[in-house]
Amino acid sequence: MNIAIMTDTNSGISIEEGRENGIHVLPMPIIIDGRTYLEEVELTHAMLYQALNEGKDISTSQPSPAAVTEMWEQLLADGYDQIVYIPMTSGLSGACATASALALEYEGRVQVVDDRRISLTLLNAVYDAKHLAAQGMDAVQIKARLEADADQNDIYITLHSLKRIIRTGRITPAGAAIAAVLGIKPILKIQGGKLDAFAKARGMKNCETLMIEAVKKDLATKYANVPQEKLKISTAGTFEKEADAQAWVAKVGAAFPAFQVQYRPLSCSIACHIGTNTQGIAVGRVER
Repeated sequence: MNIAIMTDTNSGISIEEGRENGIHVLPMPIIIDGRTYLEEVELTHAMLYQALNEGKDISTSQPSPAAVTEMWEQLLADGYDQIVYIPMTSGLSGACATASALALEYEGRVQVVDDRRISLTLLNAVYDAKHLAAQGMDAVQIKARLEADADQNDIYITLHSLKRIIRTGRITPAGAAIAAVLGIKPILKIQGGKLDAFAKARGMKNCETLMIEAVKKDLATKYANVPQEKLKISTAGTFEKEADAQAWVAKVGAAFPAFQVQYRPLSCSIACHIGTNTQGIAVGRVER
């Protein structure tokens, strides 16, 4: 069957990268001071970082039902038999639930995957779906395989600044002020679609060490029985300076010499919630 693989820019896959690899990418809406911008189409990372640094009112929204179904209709009109749509985890957005409800009208031709992933691990799932389609699986089988491996991924991320977290109400201004004075920075963990506090440390260097050690522990325990060729370690961030991004991926690469560690900027739809100059590391199982 001719299977279309579709995701959104939250995956970190650009529209151009998707076009080059046969993946259909829907731009995420970002709202800045009341005006809605589509990621990549109307908003670049540089524009978002400037807005973040200027303290503008920034939020996100899930893609409109019309935008989702318009892409589905176009793909089906283009001759695809089925569509596998992989939005961000249902644990952090209502986009998956909305798409699942919309898909009911398509009599099985559209399969919405909730593999509880975001960013780097969502990207892996999208390319896994492409690989599984090439192996002859249909949309229902691809959805089942991806959802069966939903918990086989972990992300650790350190926030450089607490300003955005304060705005979301996840920490009190008084608590943030104390943390800032002490130089304490939070490390968050995303696993199975949930965002939880993982640890805290004084200074970014200590945070980097803790994140790397956490992945080493995951490899020795959770992923101990997974062949190395079926595992992927990646880095991401919202660095304003290219040199900082290069230093982070080099440090992670040195810690895991057996892996081809790469770096990707976090999508605008994630960056607007965590601010600039954050950094993260992900480990997870892949099919290819």
